[in-house]
Amino acid sequence: MSLAVAAFVPWAEEGTPEAVCGDPTPSTSCRLVWNISQHTGFTRFYSTWLDRPISTLILVVITFVIAMILRRIAHRMITNVTVRMAEGTMTERARERSRTVFEGTPAVLNKRRAQRAQTLGSVLRSIASVLILGTAAFSILGSLGLNLAPILASASVIGVAVGFGAQNIVKDLLAGLFMLLEDQYGVGDFIDVGTAKGTVEAVTLRVTRMRDVDGVVWYVPNGEIKKVGNESQNWGRAVLDIPVDINENTEKVKDILQSTADVLAADEGWKDFVLEPPSVWGVQALAGDALVIRVVLKTAPGKQGDIARELRERVKHAFDEAGVTVATPAP
Repeated sequence: MSLAVAAFVPWAEEGTPEAVCGDPTPSTSCRLVWNISQHTGFTRFYSTWLDRPISTLILVVITFVIAMILRRIAHRMITNVTVRMAEGTMTERARERSRTVFEGTPAVLNKRRAQRAQTLGSVLRSIASVLILGTAAFSILGSLGLNLAPILASASVIGVAVGFGAQNIVKDLLAGLFMLLEDQYGVGDFIDVGTAKGTVEAVTLRVTRMRDVDGVVWYVPNGEIKKVGNESQNWGRAVLDIPVDINENTEKVKDILQSTADVLAADEGWKDFVLEPPSVWGVQALAGDALVIRVVLKTAPGKQGDIARELRERVKHAFDEAGVTVATPAP
């Protein structure tokens, strides 16, 4: 028996775990079996048929458990970060104004932040899951003795083929991701993307859904949006170019416009939407038989259209009372 052991493991002494297990560094389980049984045949049977499968199984289970724990931690961190980032896009002053000024705005802003956080969180959680579970899967396959080189080569070829065939989808997804990260626009914003203009109703990674003033719903792929104009961020500006007869007294007309705009800004129903005192910039153009005088008001976001319409109506009444003639500018 000693000769057989010495021939099998010449570096081990008879009656040691190294000799019986046939390994210069036997596993802890094989050592334990030998120390308990002190039976050469049983220990060698365990080392040959049970030790490696059980060790591999334990390694697979440990790898899987660690991957699931890391995945859960990553998901929780991503959720916390995205929610805080979405809630932190507004300043305290803007948040307070949205509570006390804009009718219905807090609900829209909350919906926008919730959707942004949900979309970002979903994408980042999916990416984290793919990275963590993919790494764990390759580790498990390597532990089972599989050759990973052909699998990695095949995955690379398939990835290149899919990426080339679905490059428009990838383009849309990347554009949507950066749009959400930079908070370019969100639900409730009135935007102009060139091909369409309207209020944003939904934003996903691939497409933006918006509704124009005629009620038409537009679905615009994010990758096709080259530039976007947002009329609903931070503040807006109502710009009115008022044409009057060329013979009217310029200073008189400017005084009428200034006083009318000041009355509007002080009105109980409108003062919360006018952020700064109105300003009459003066003569903007000479167009045929008309003087074009510009008046501007800095407004709450999305309210410039309402304020401009109200001011035009008030200017018409003021001009009628003062006998000022509204002219039609030459094209």
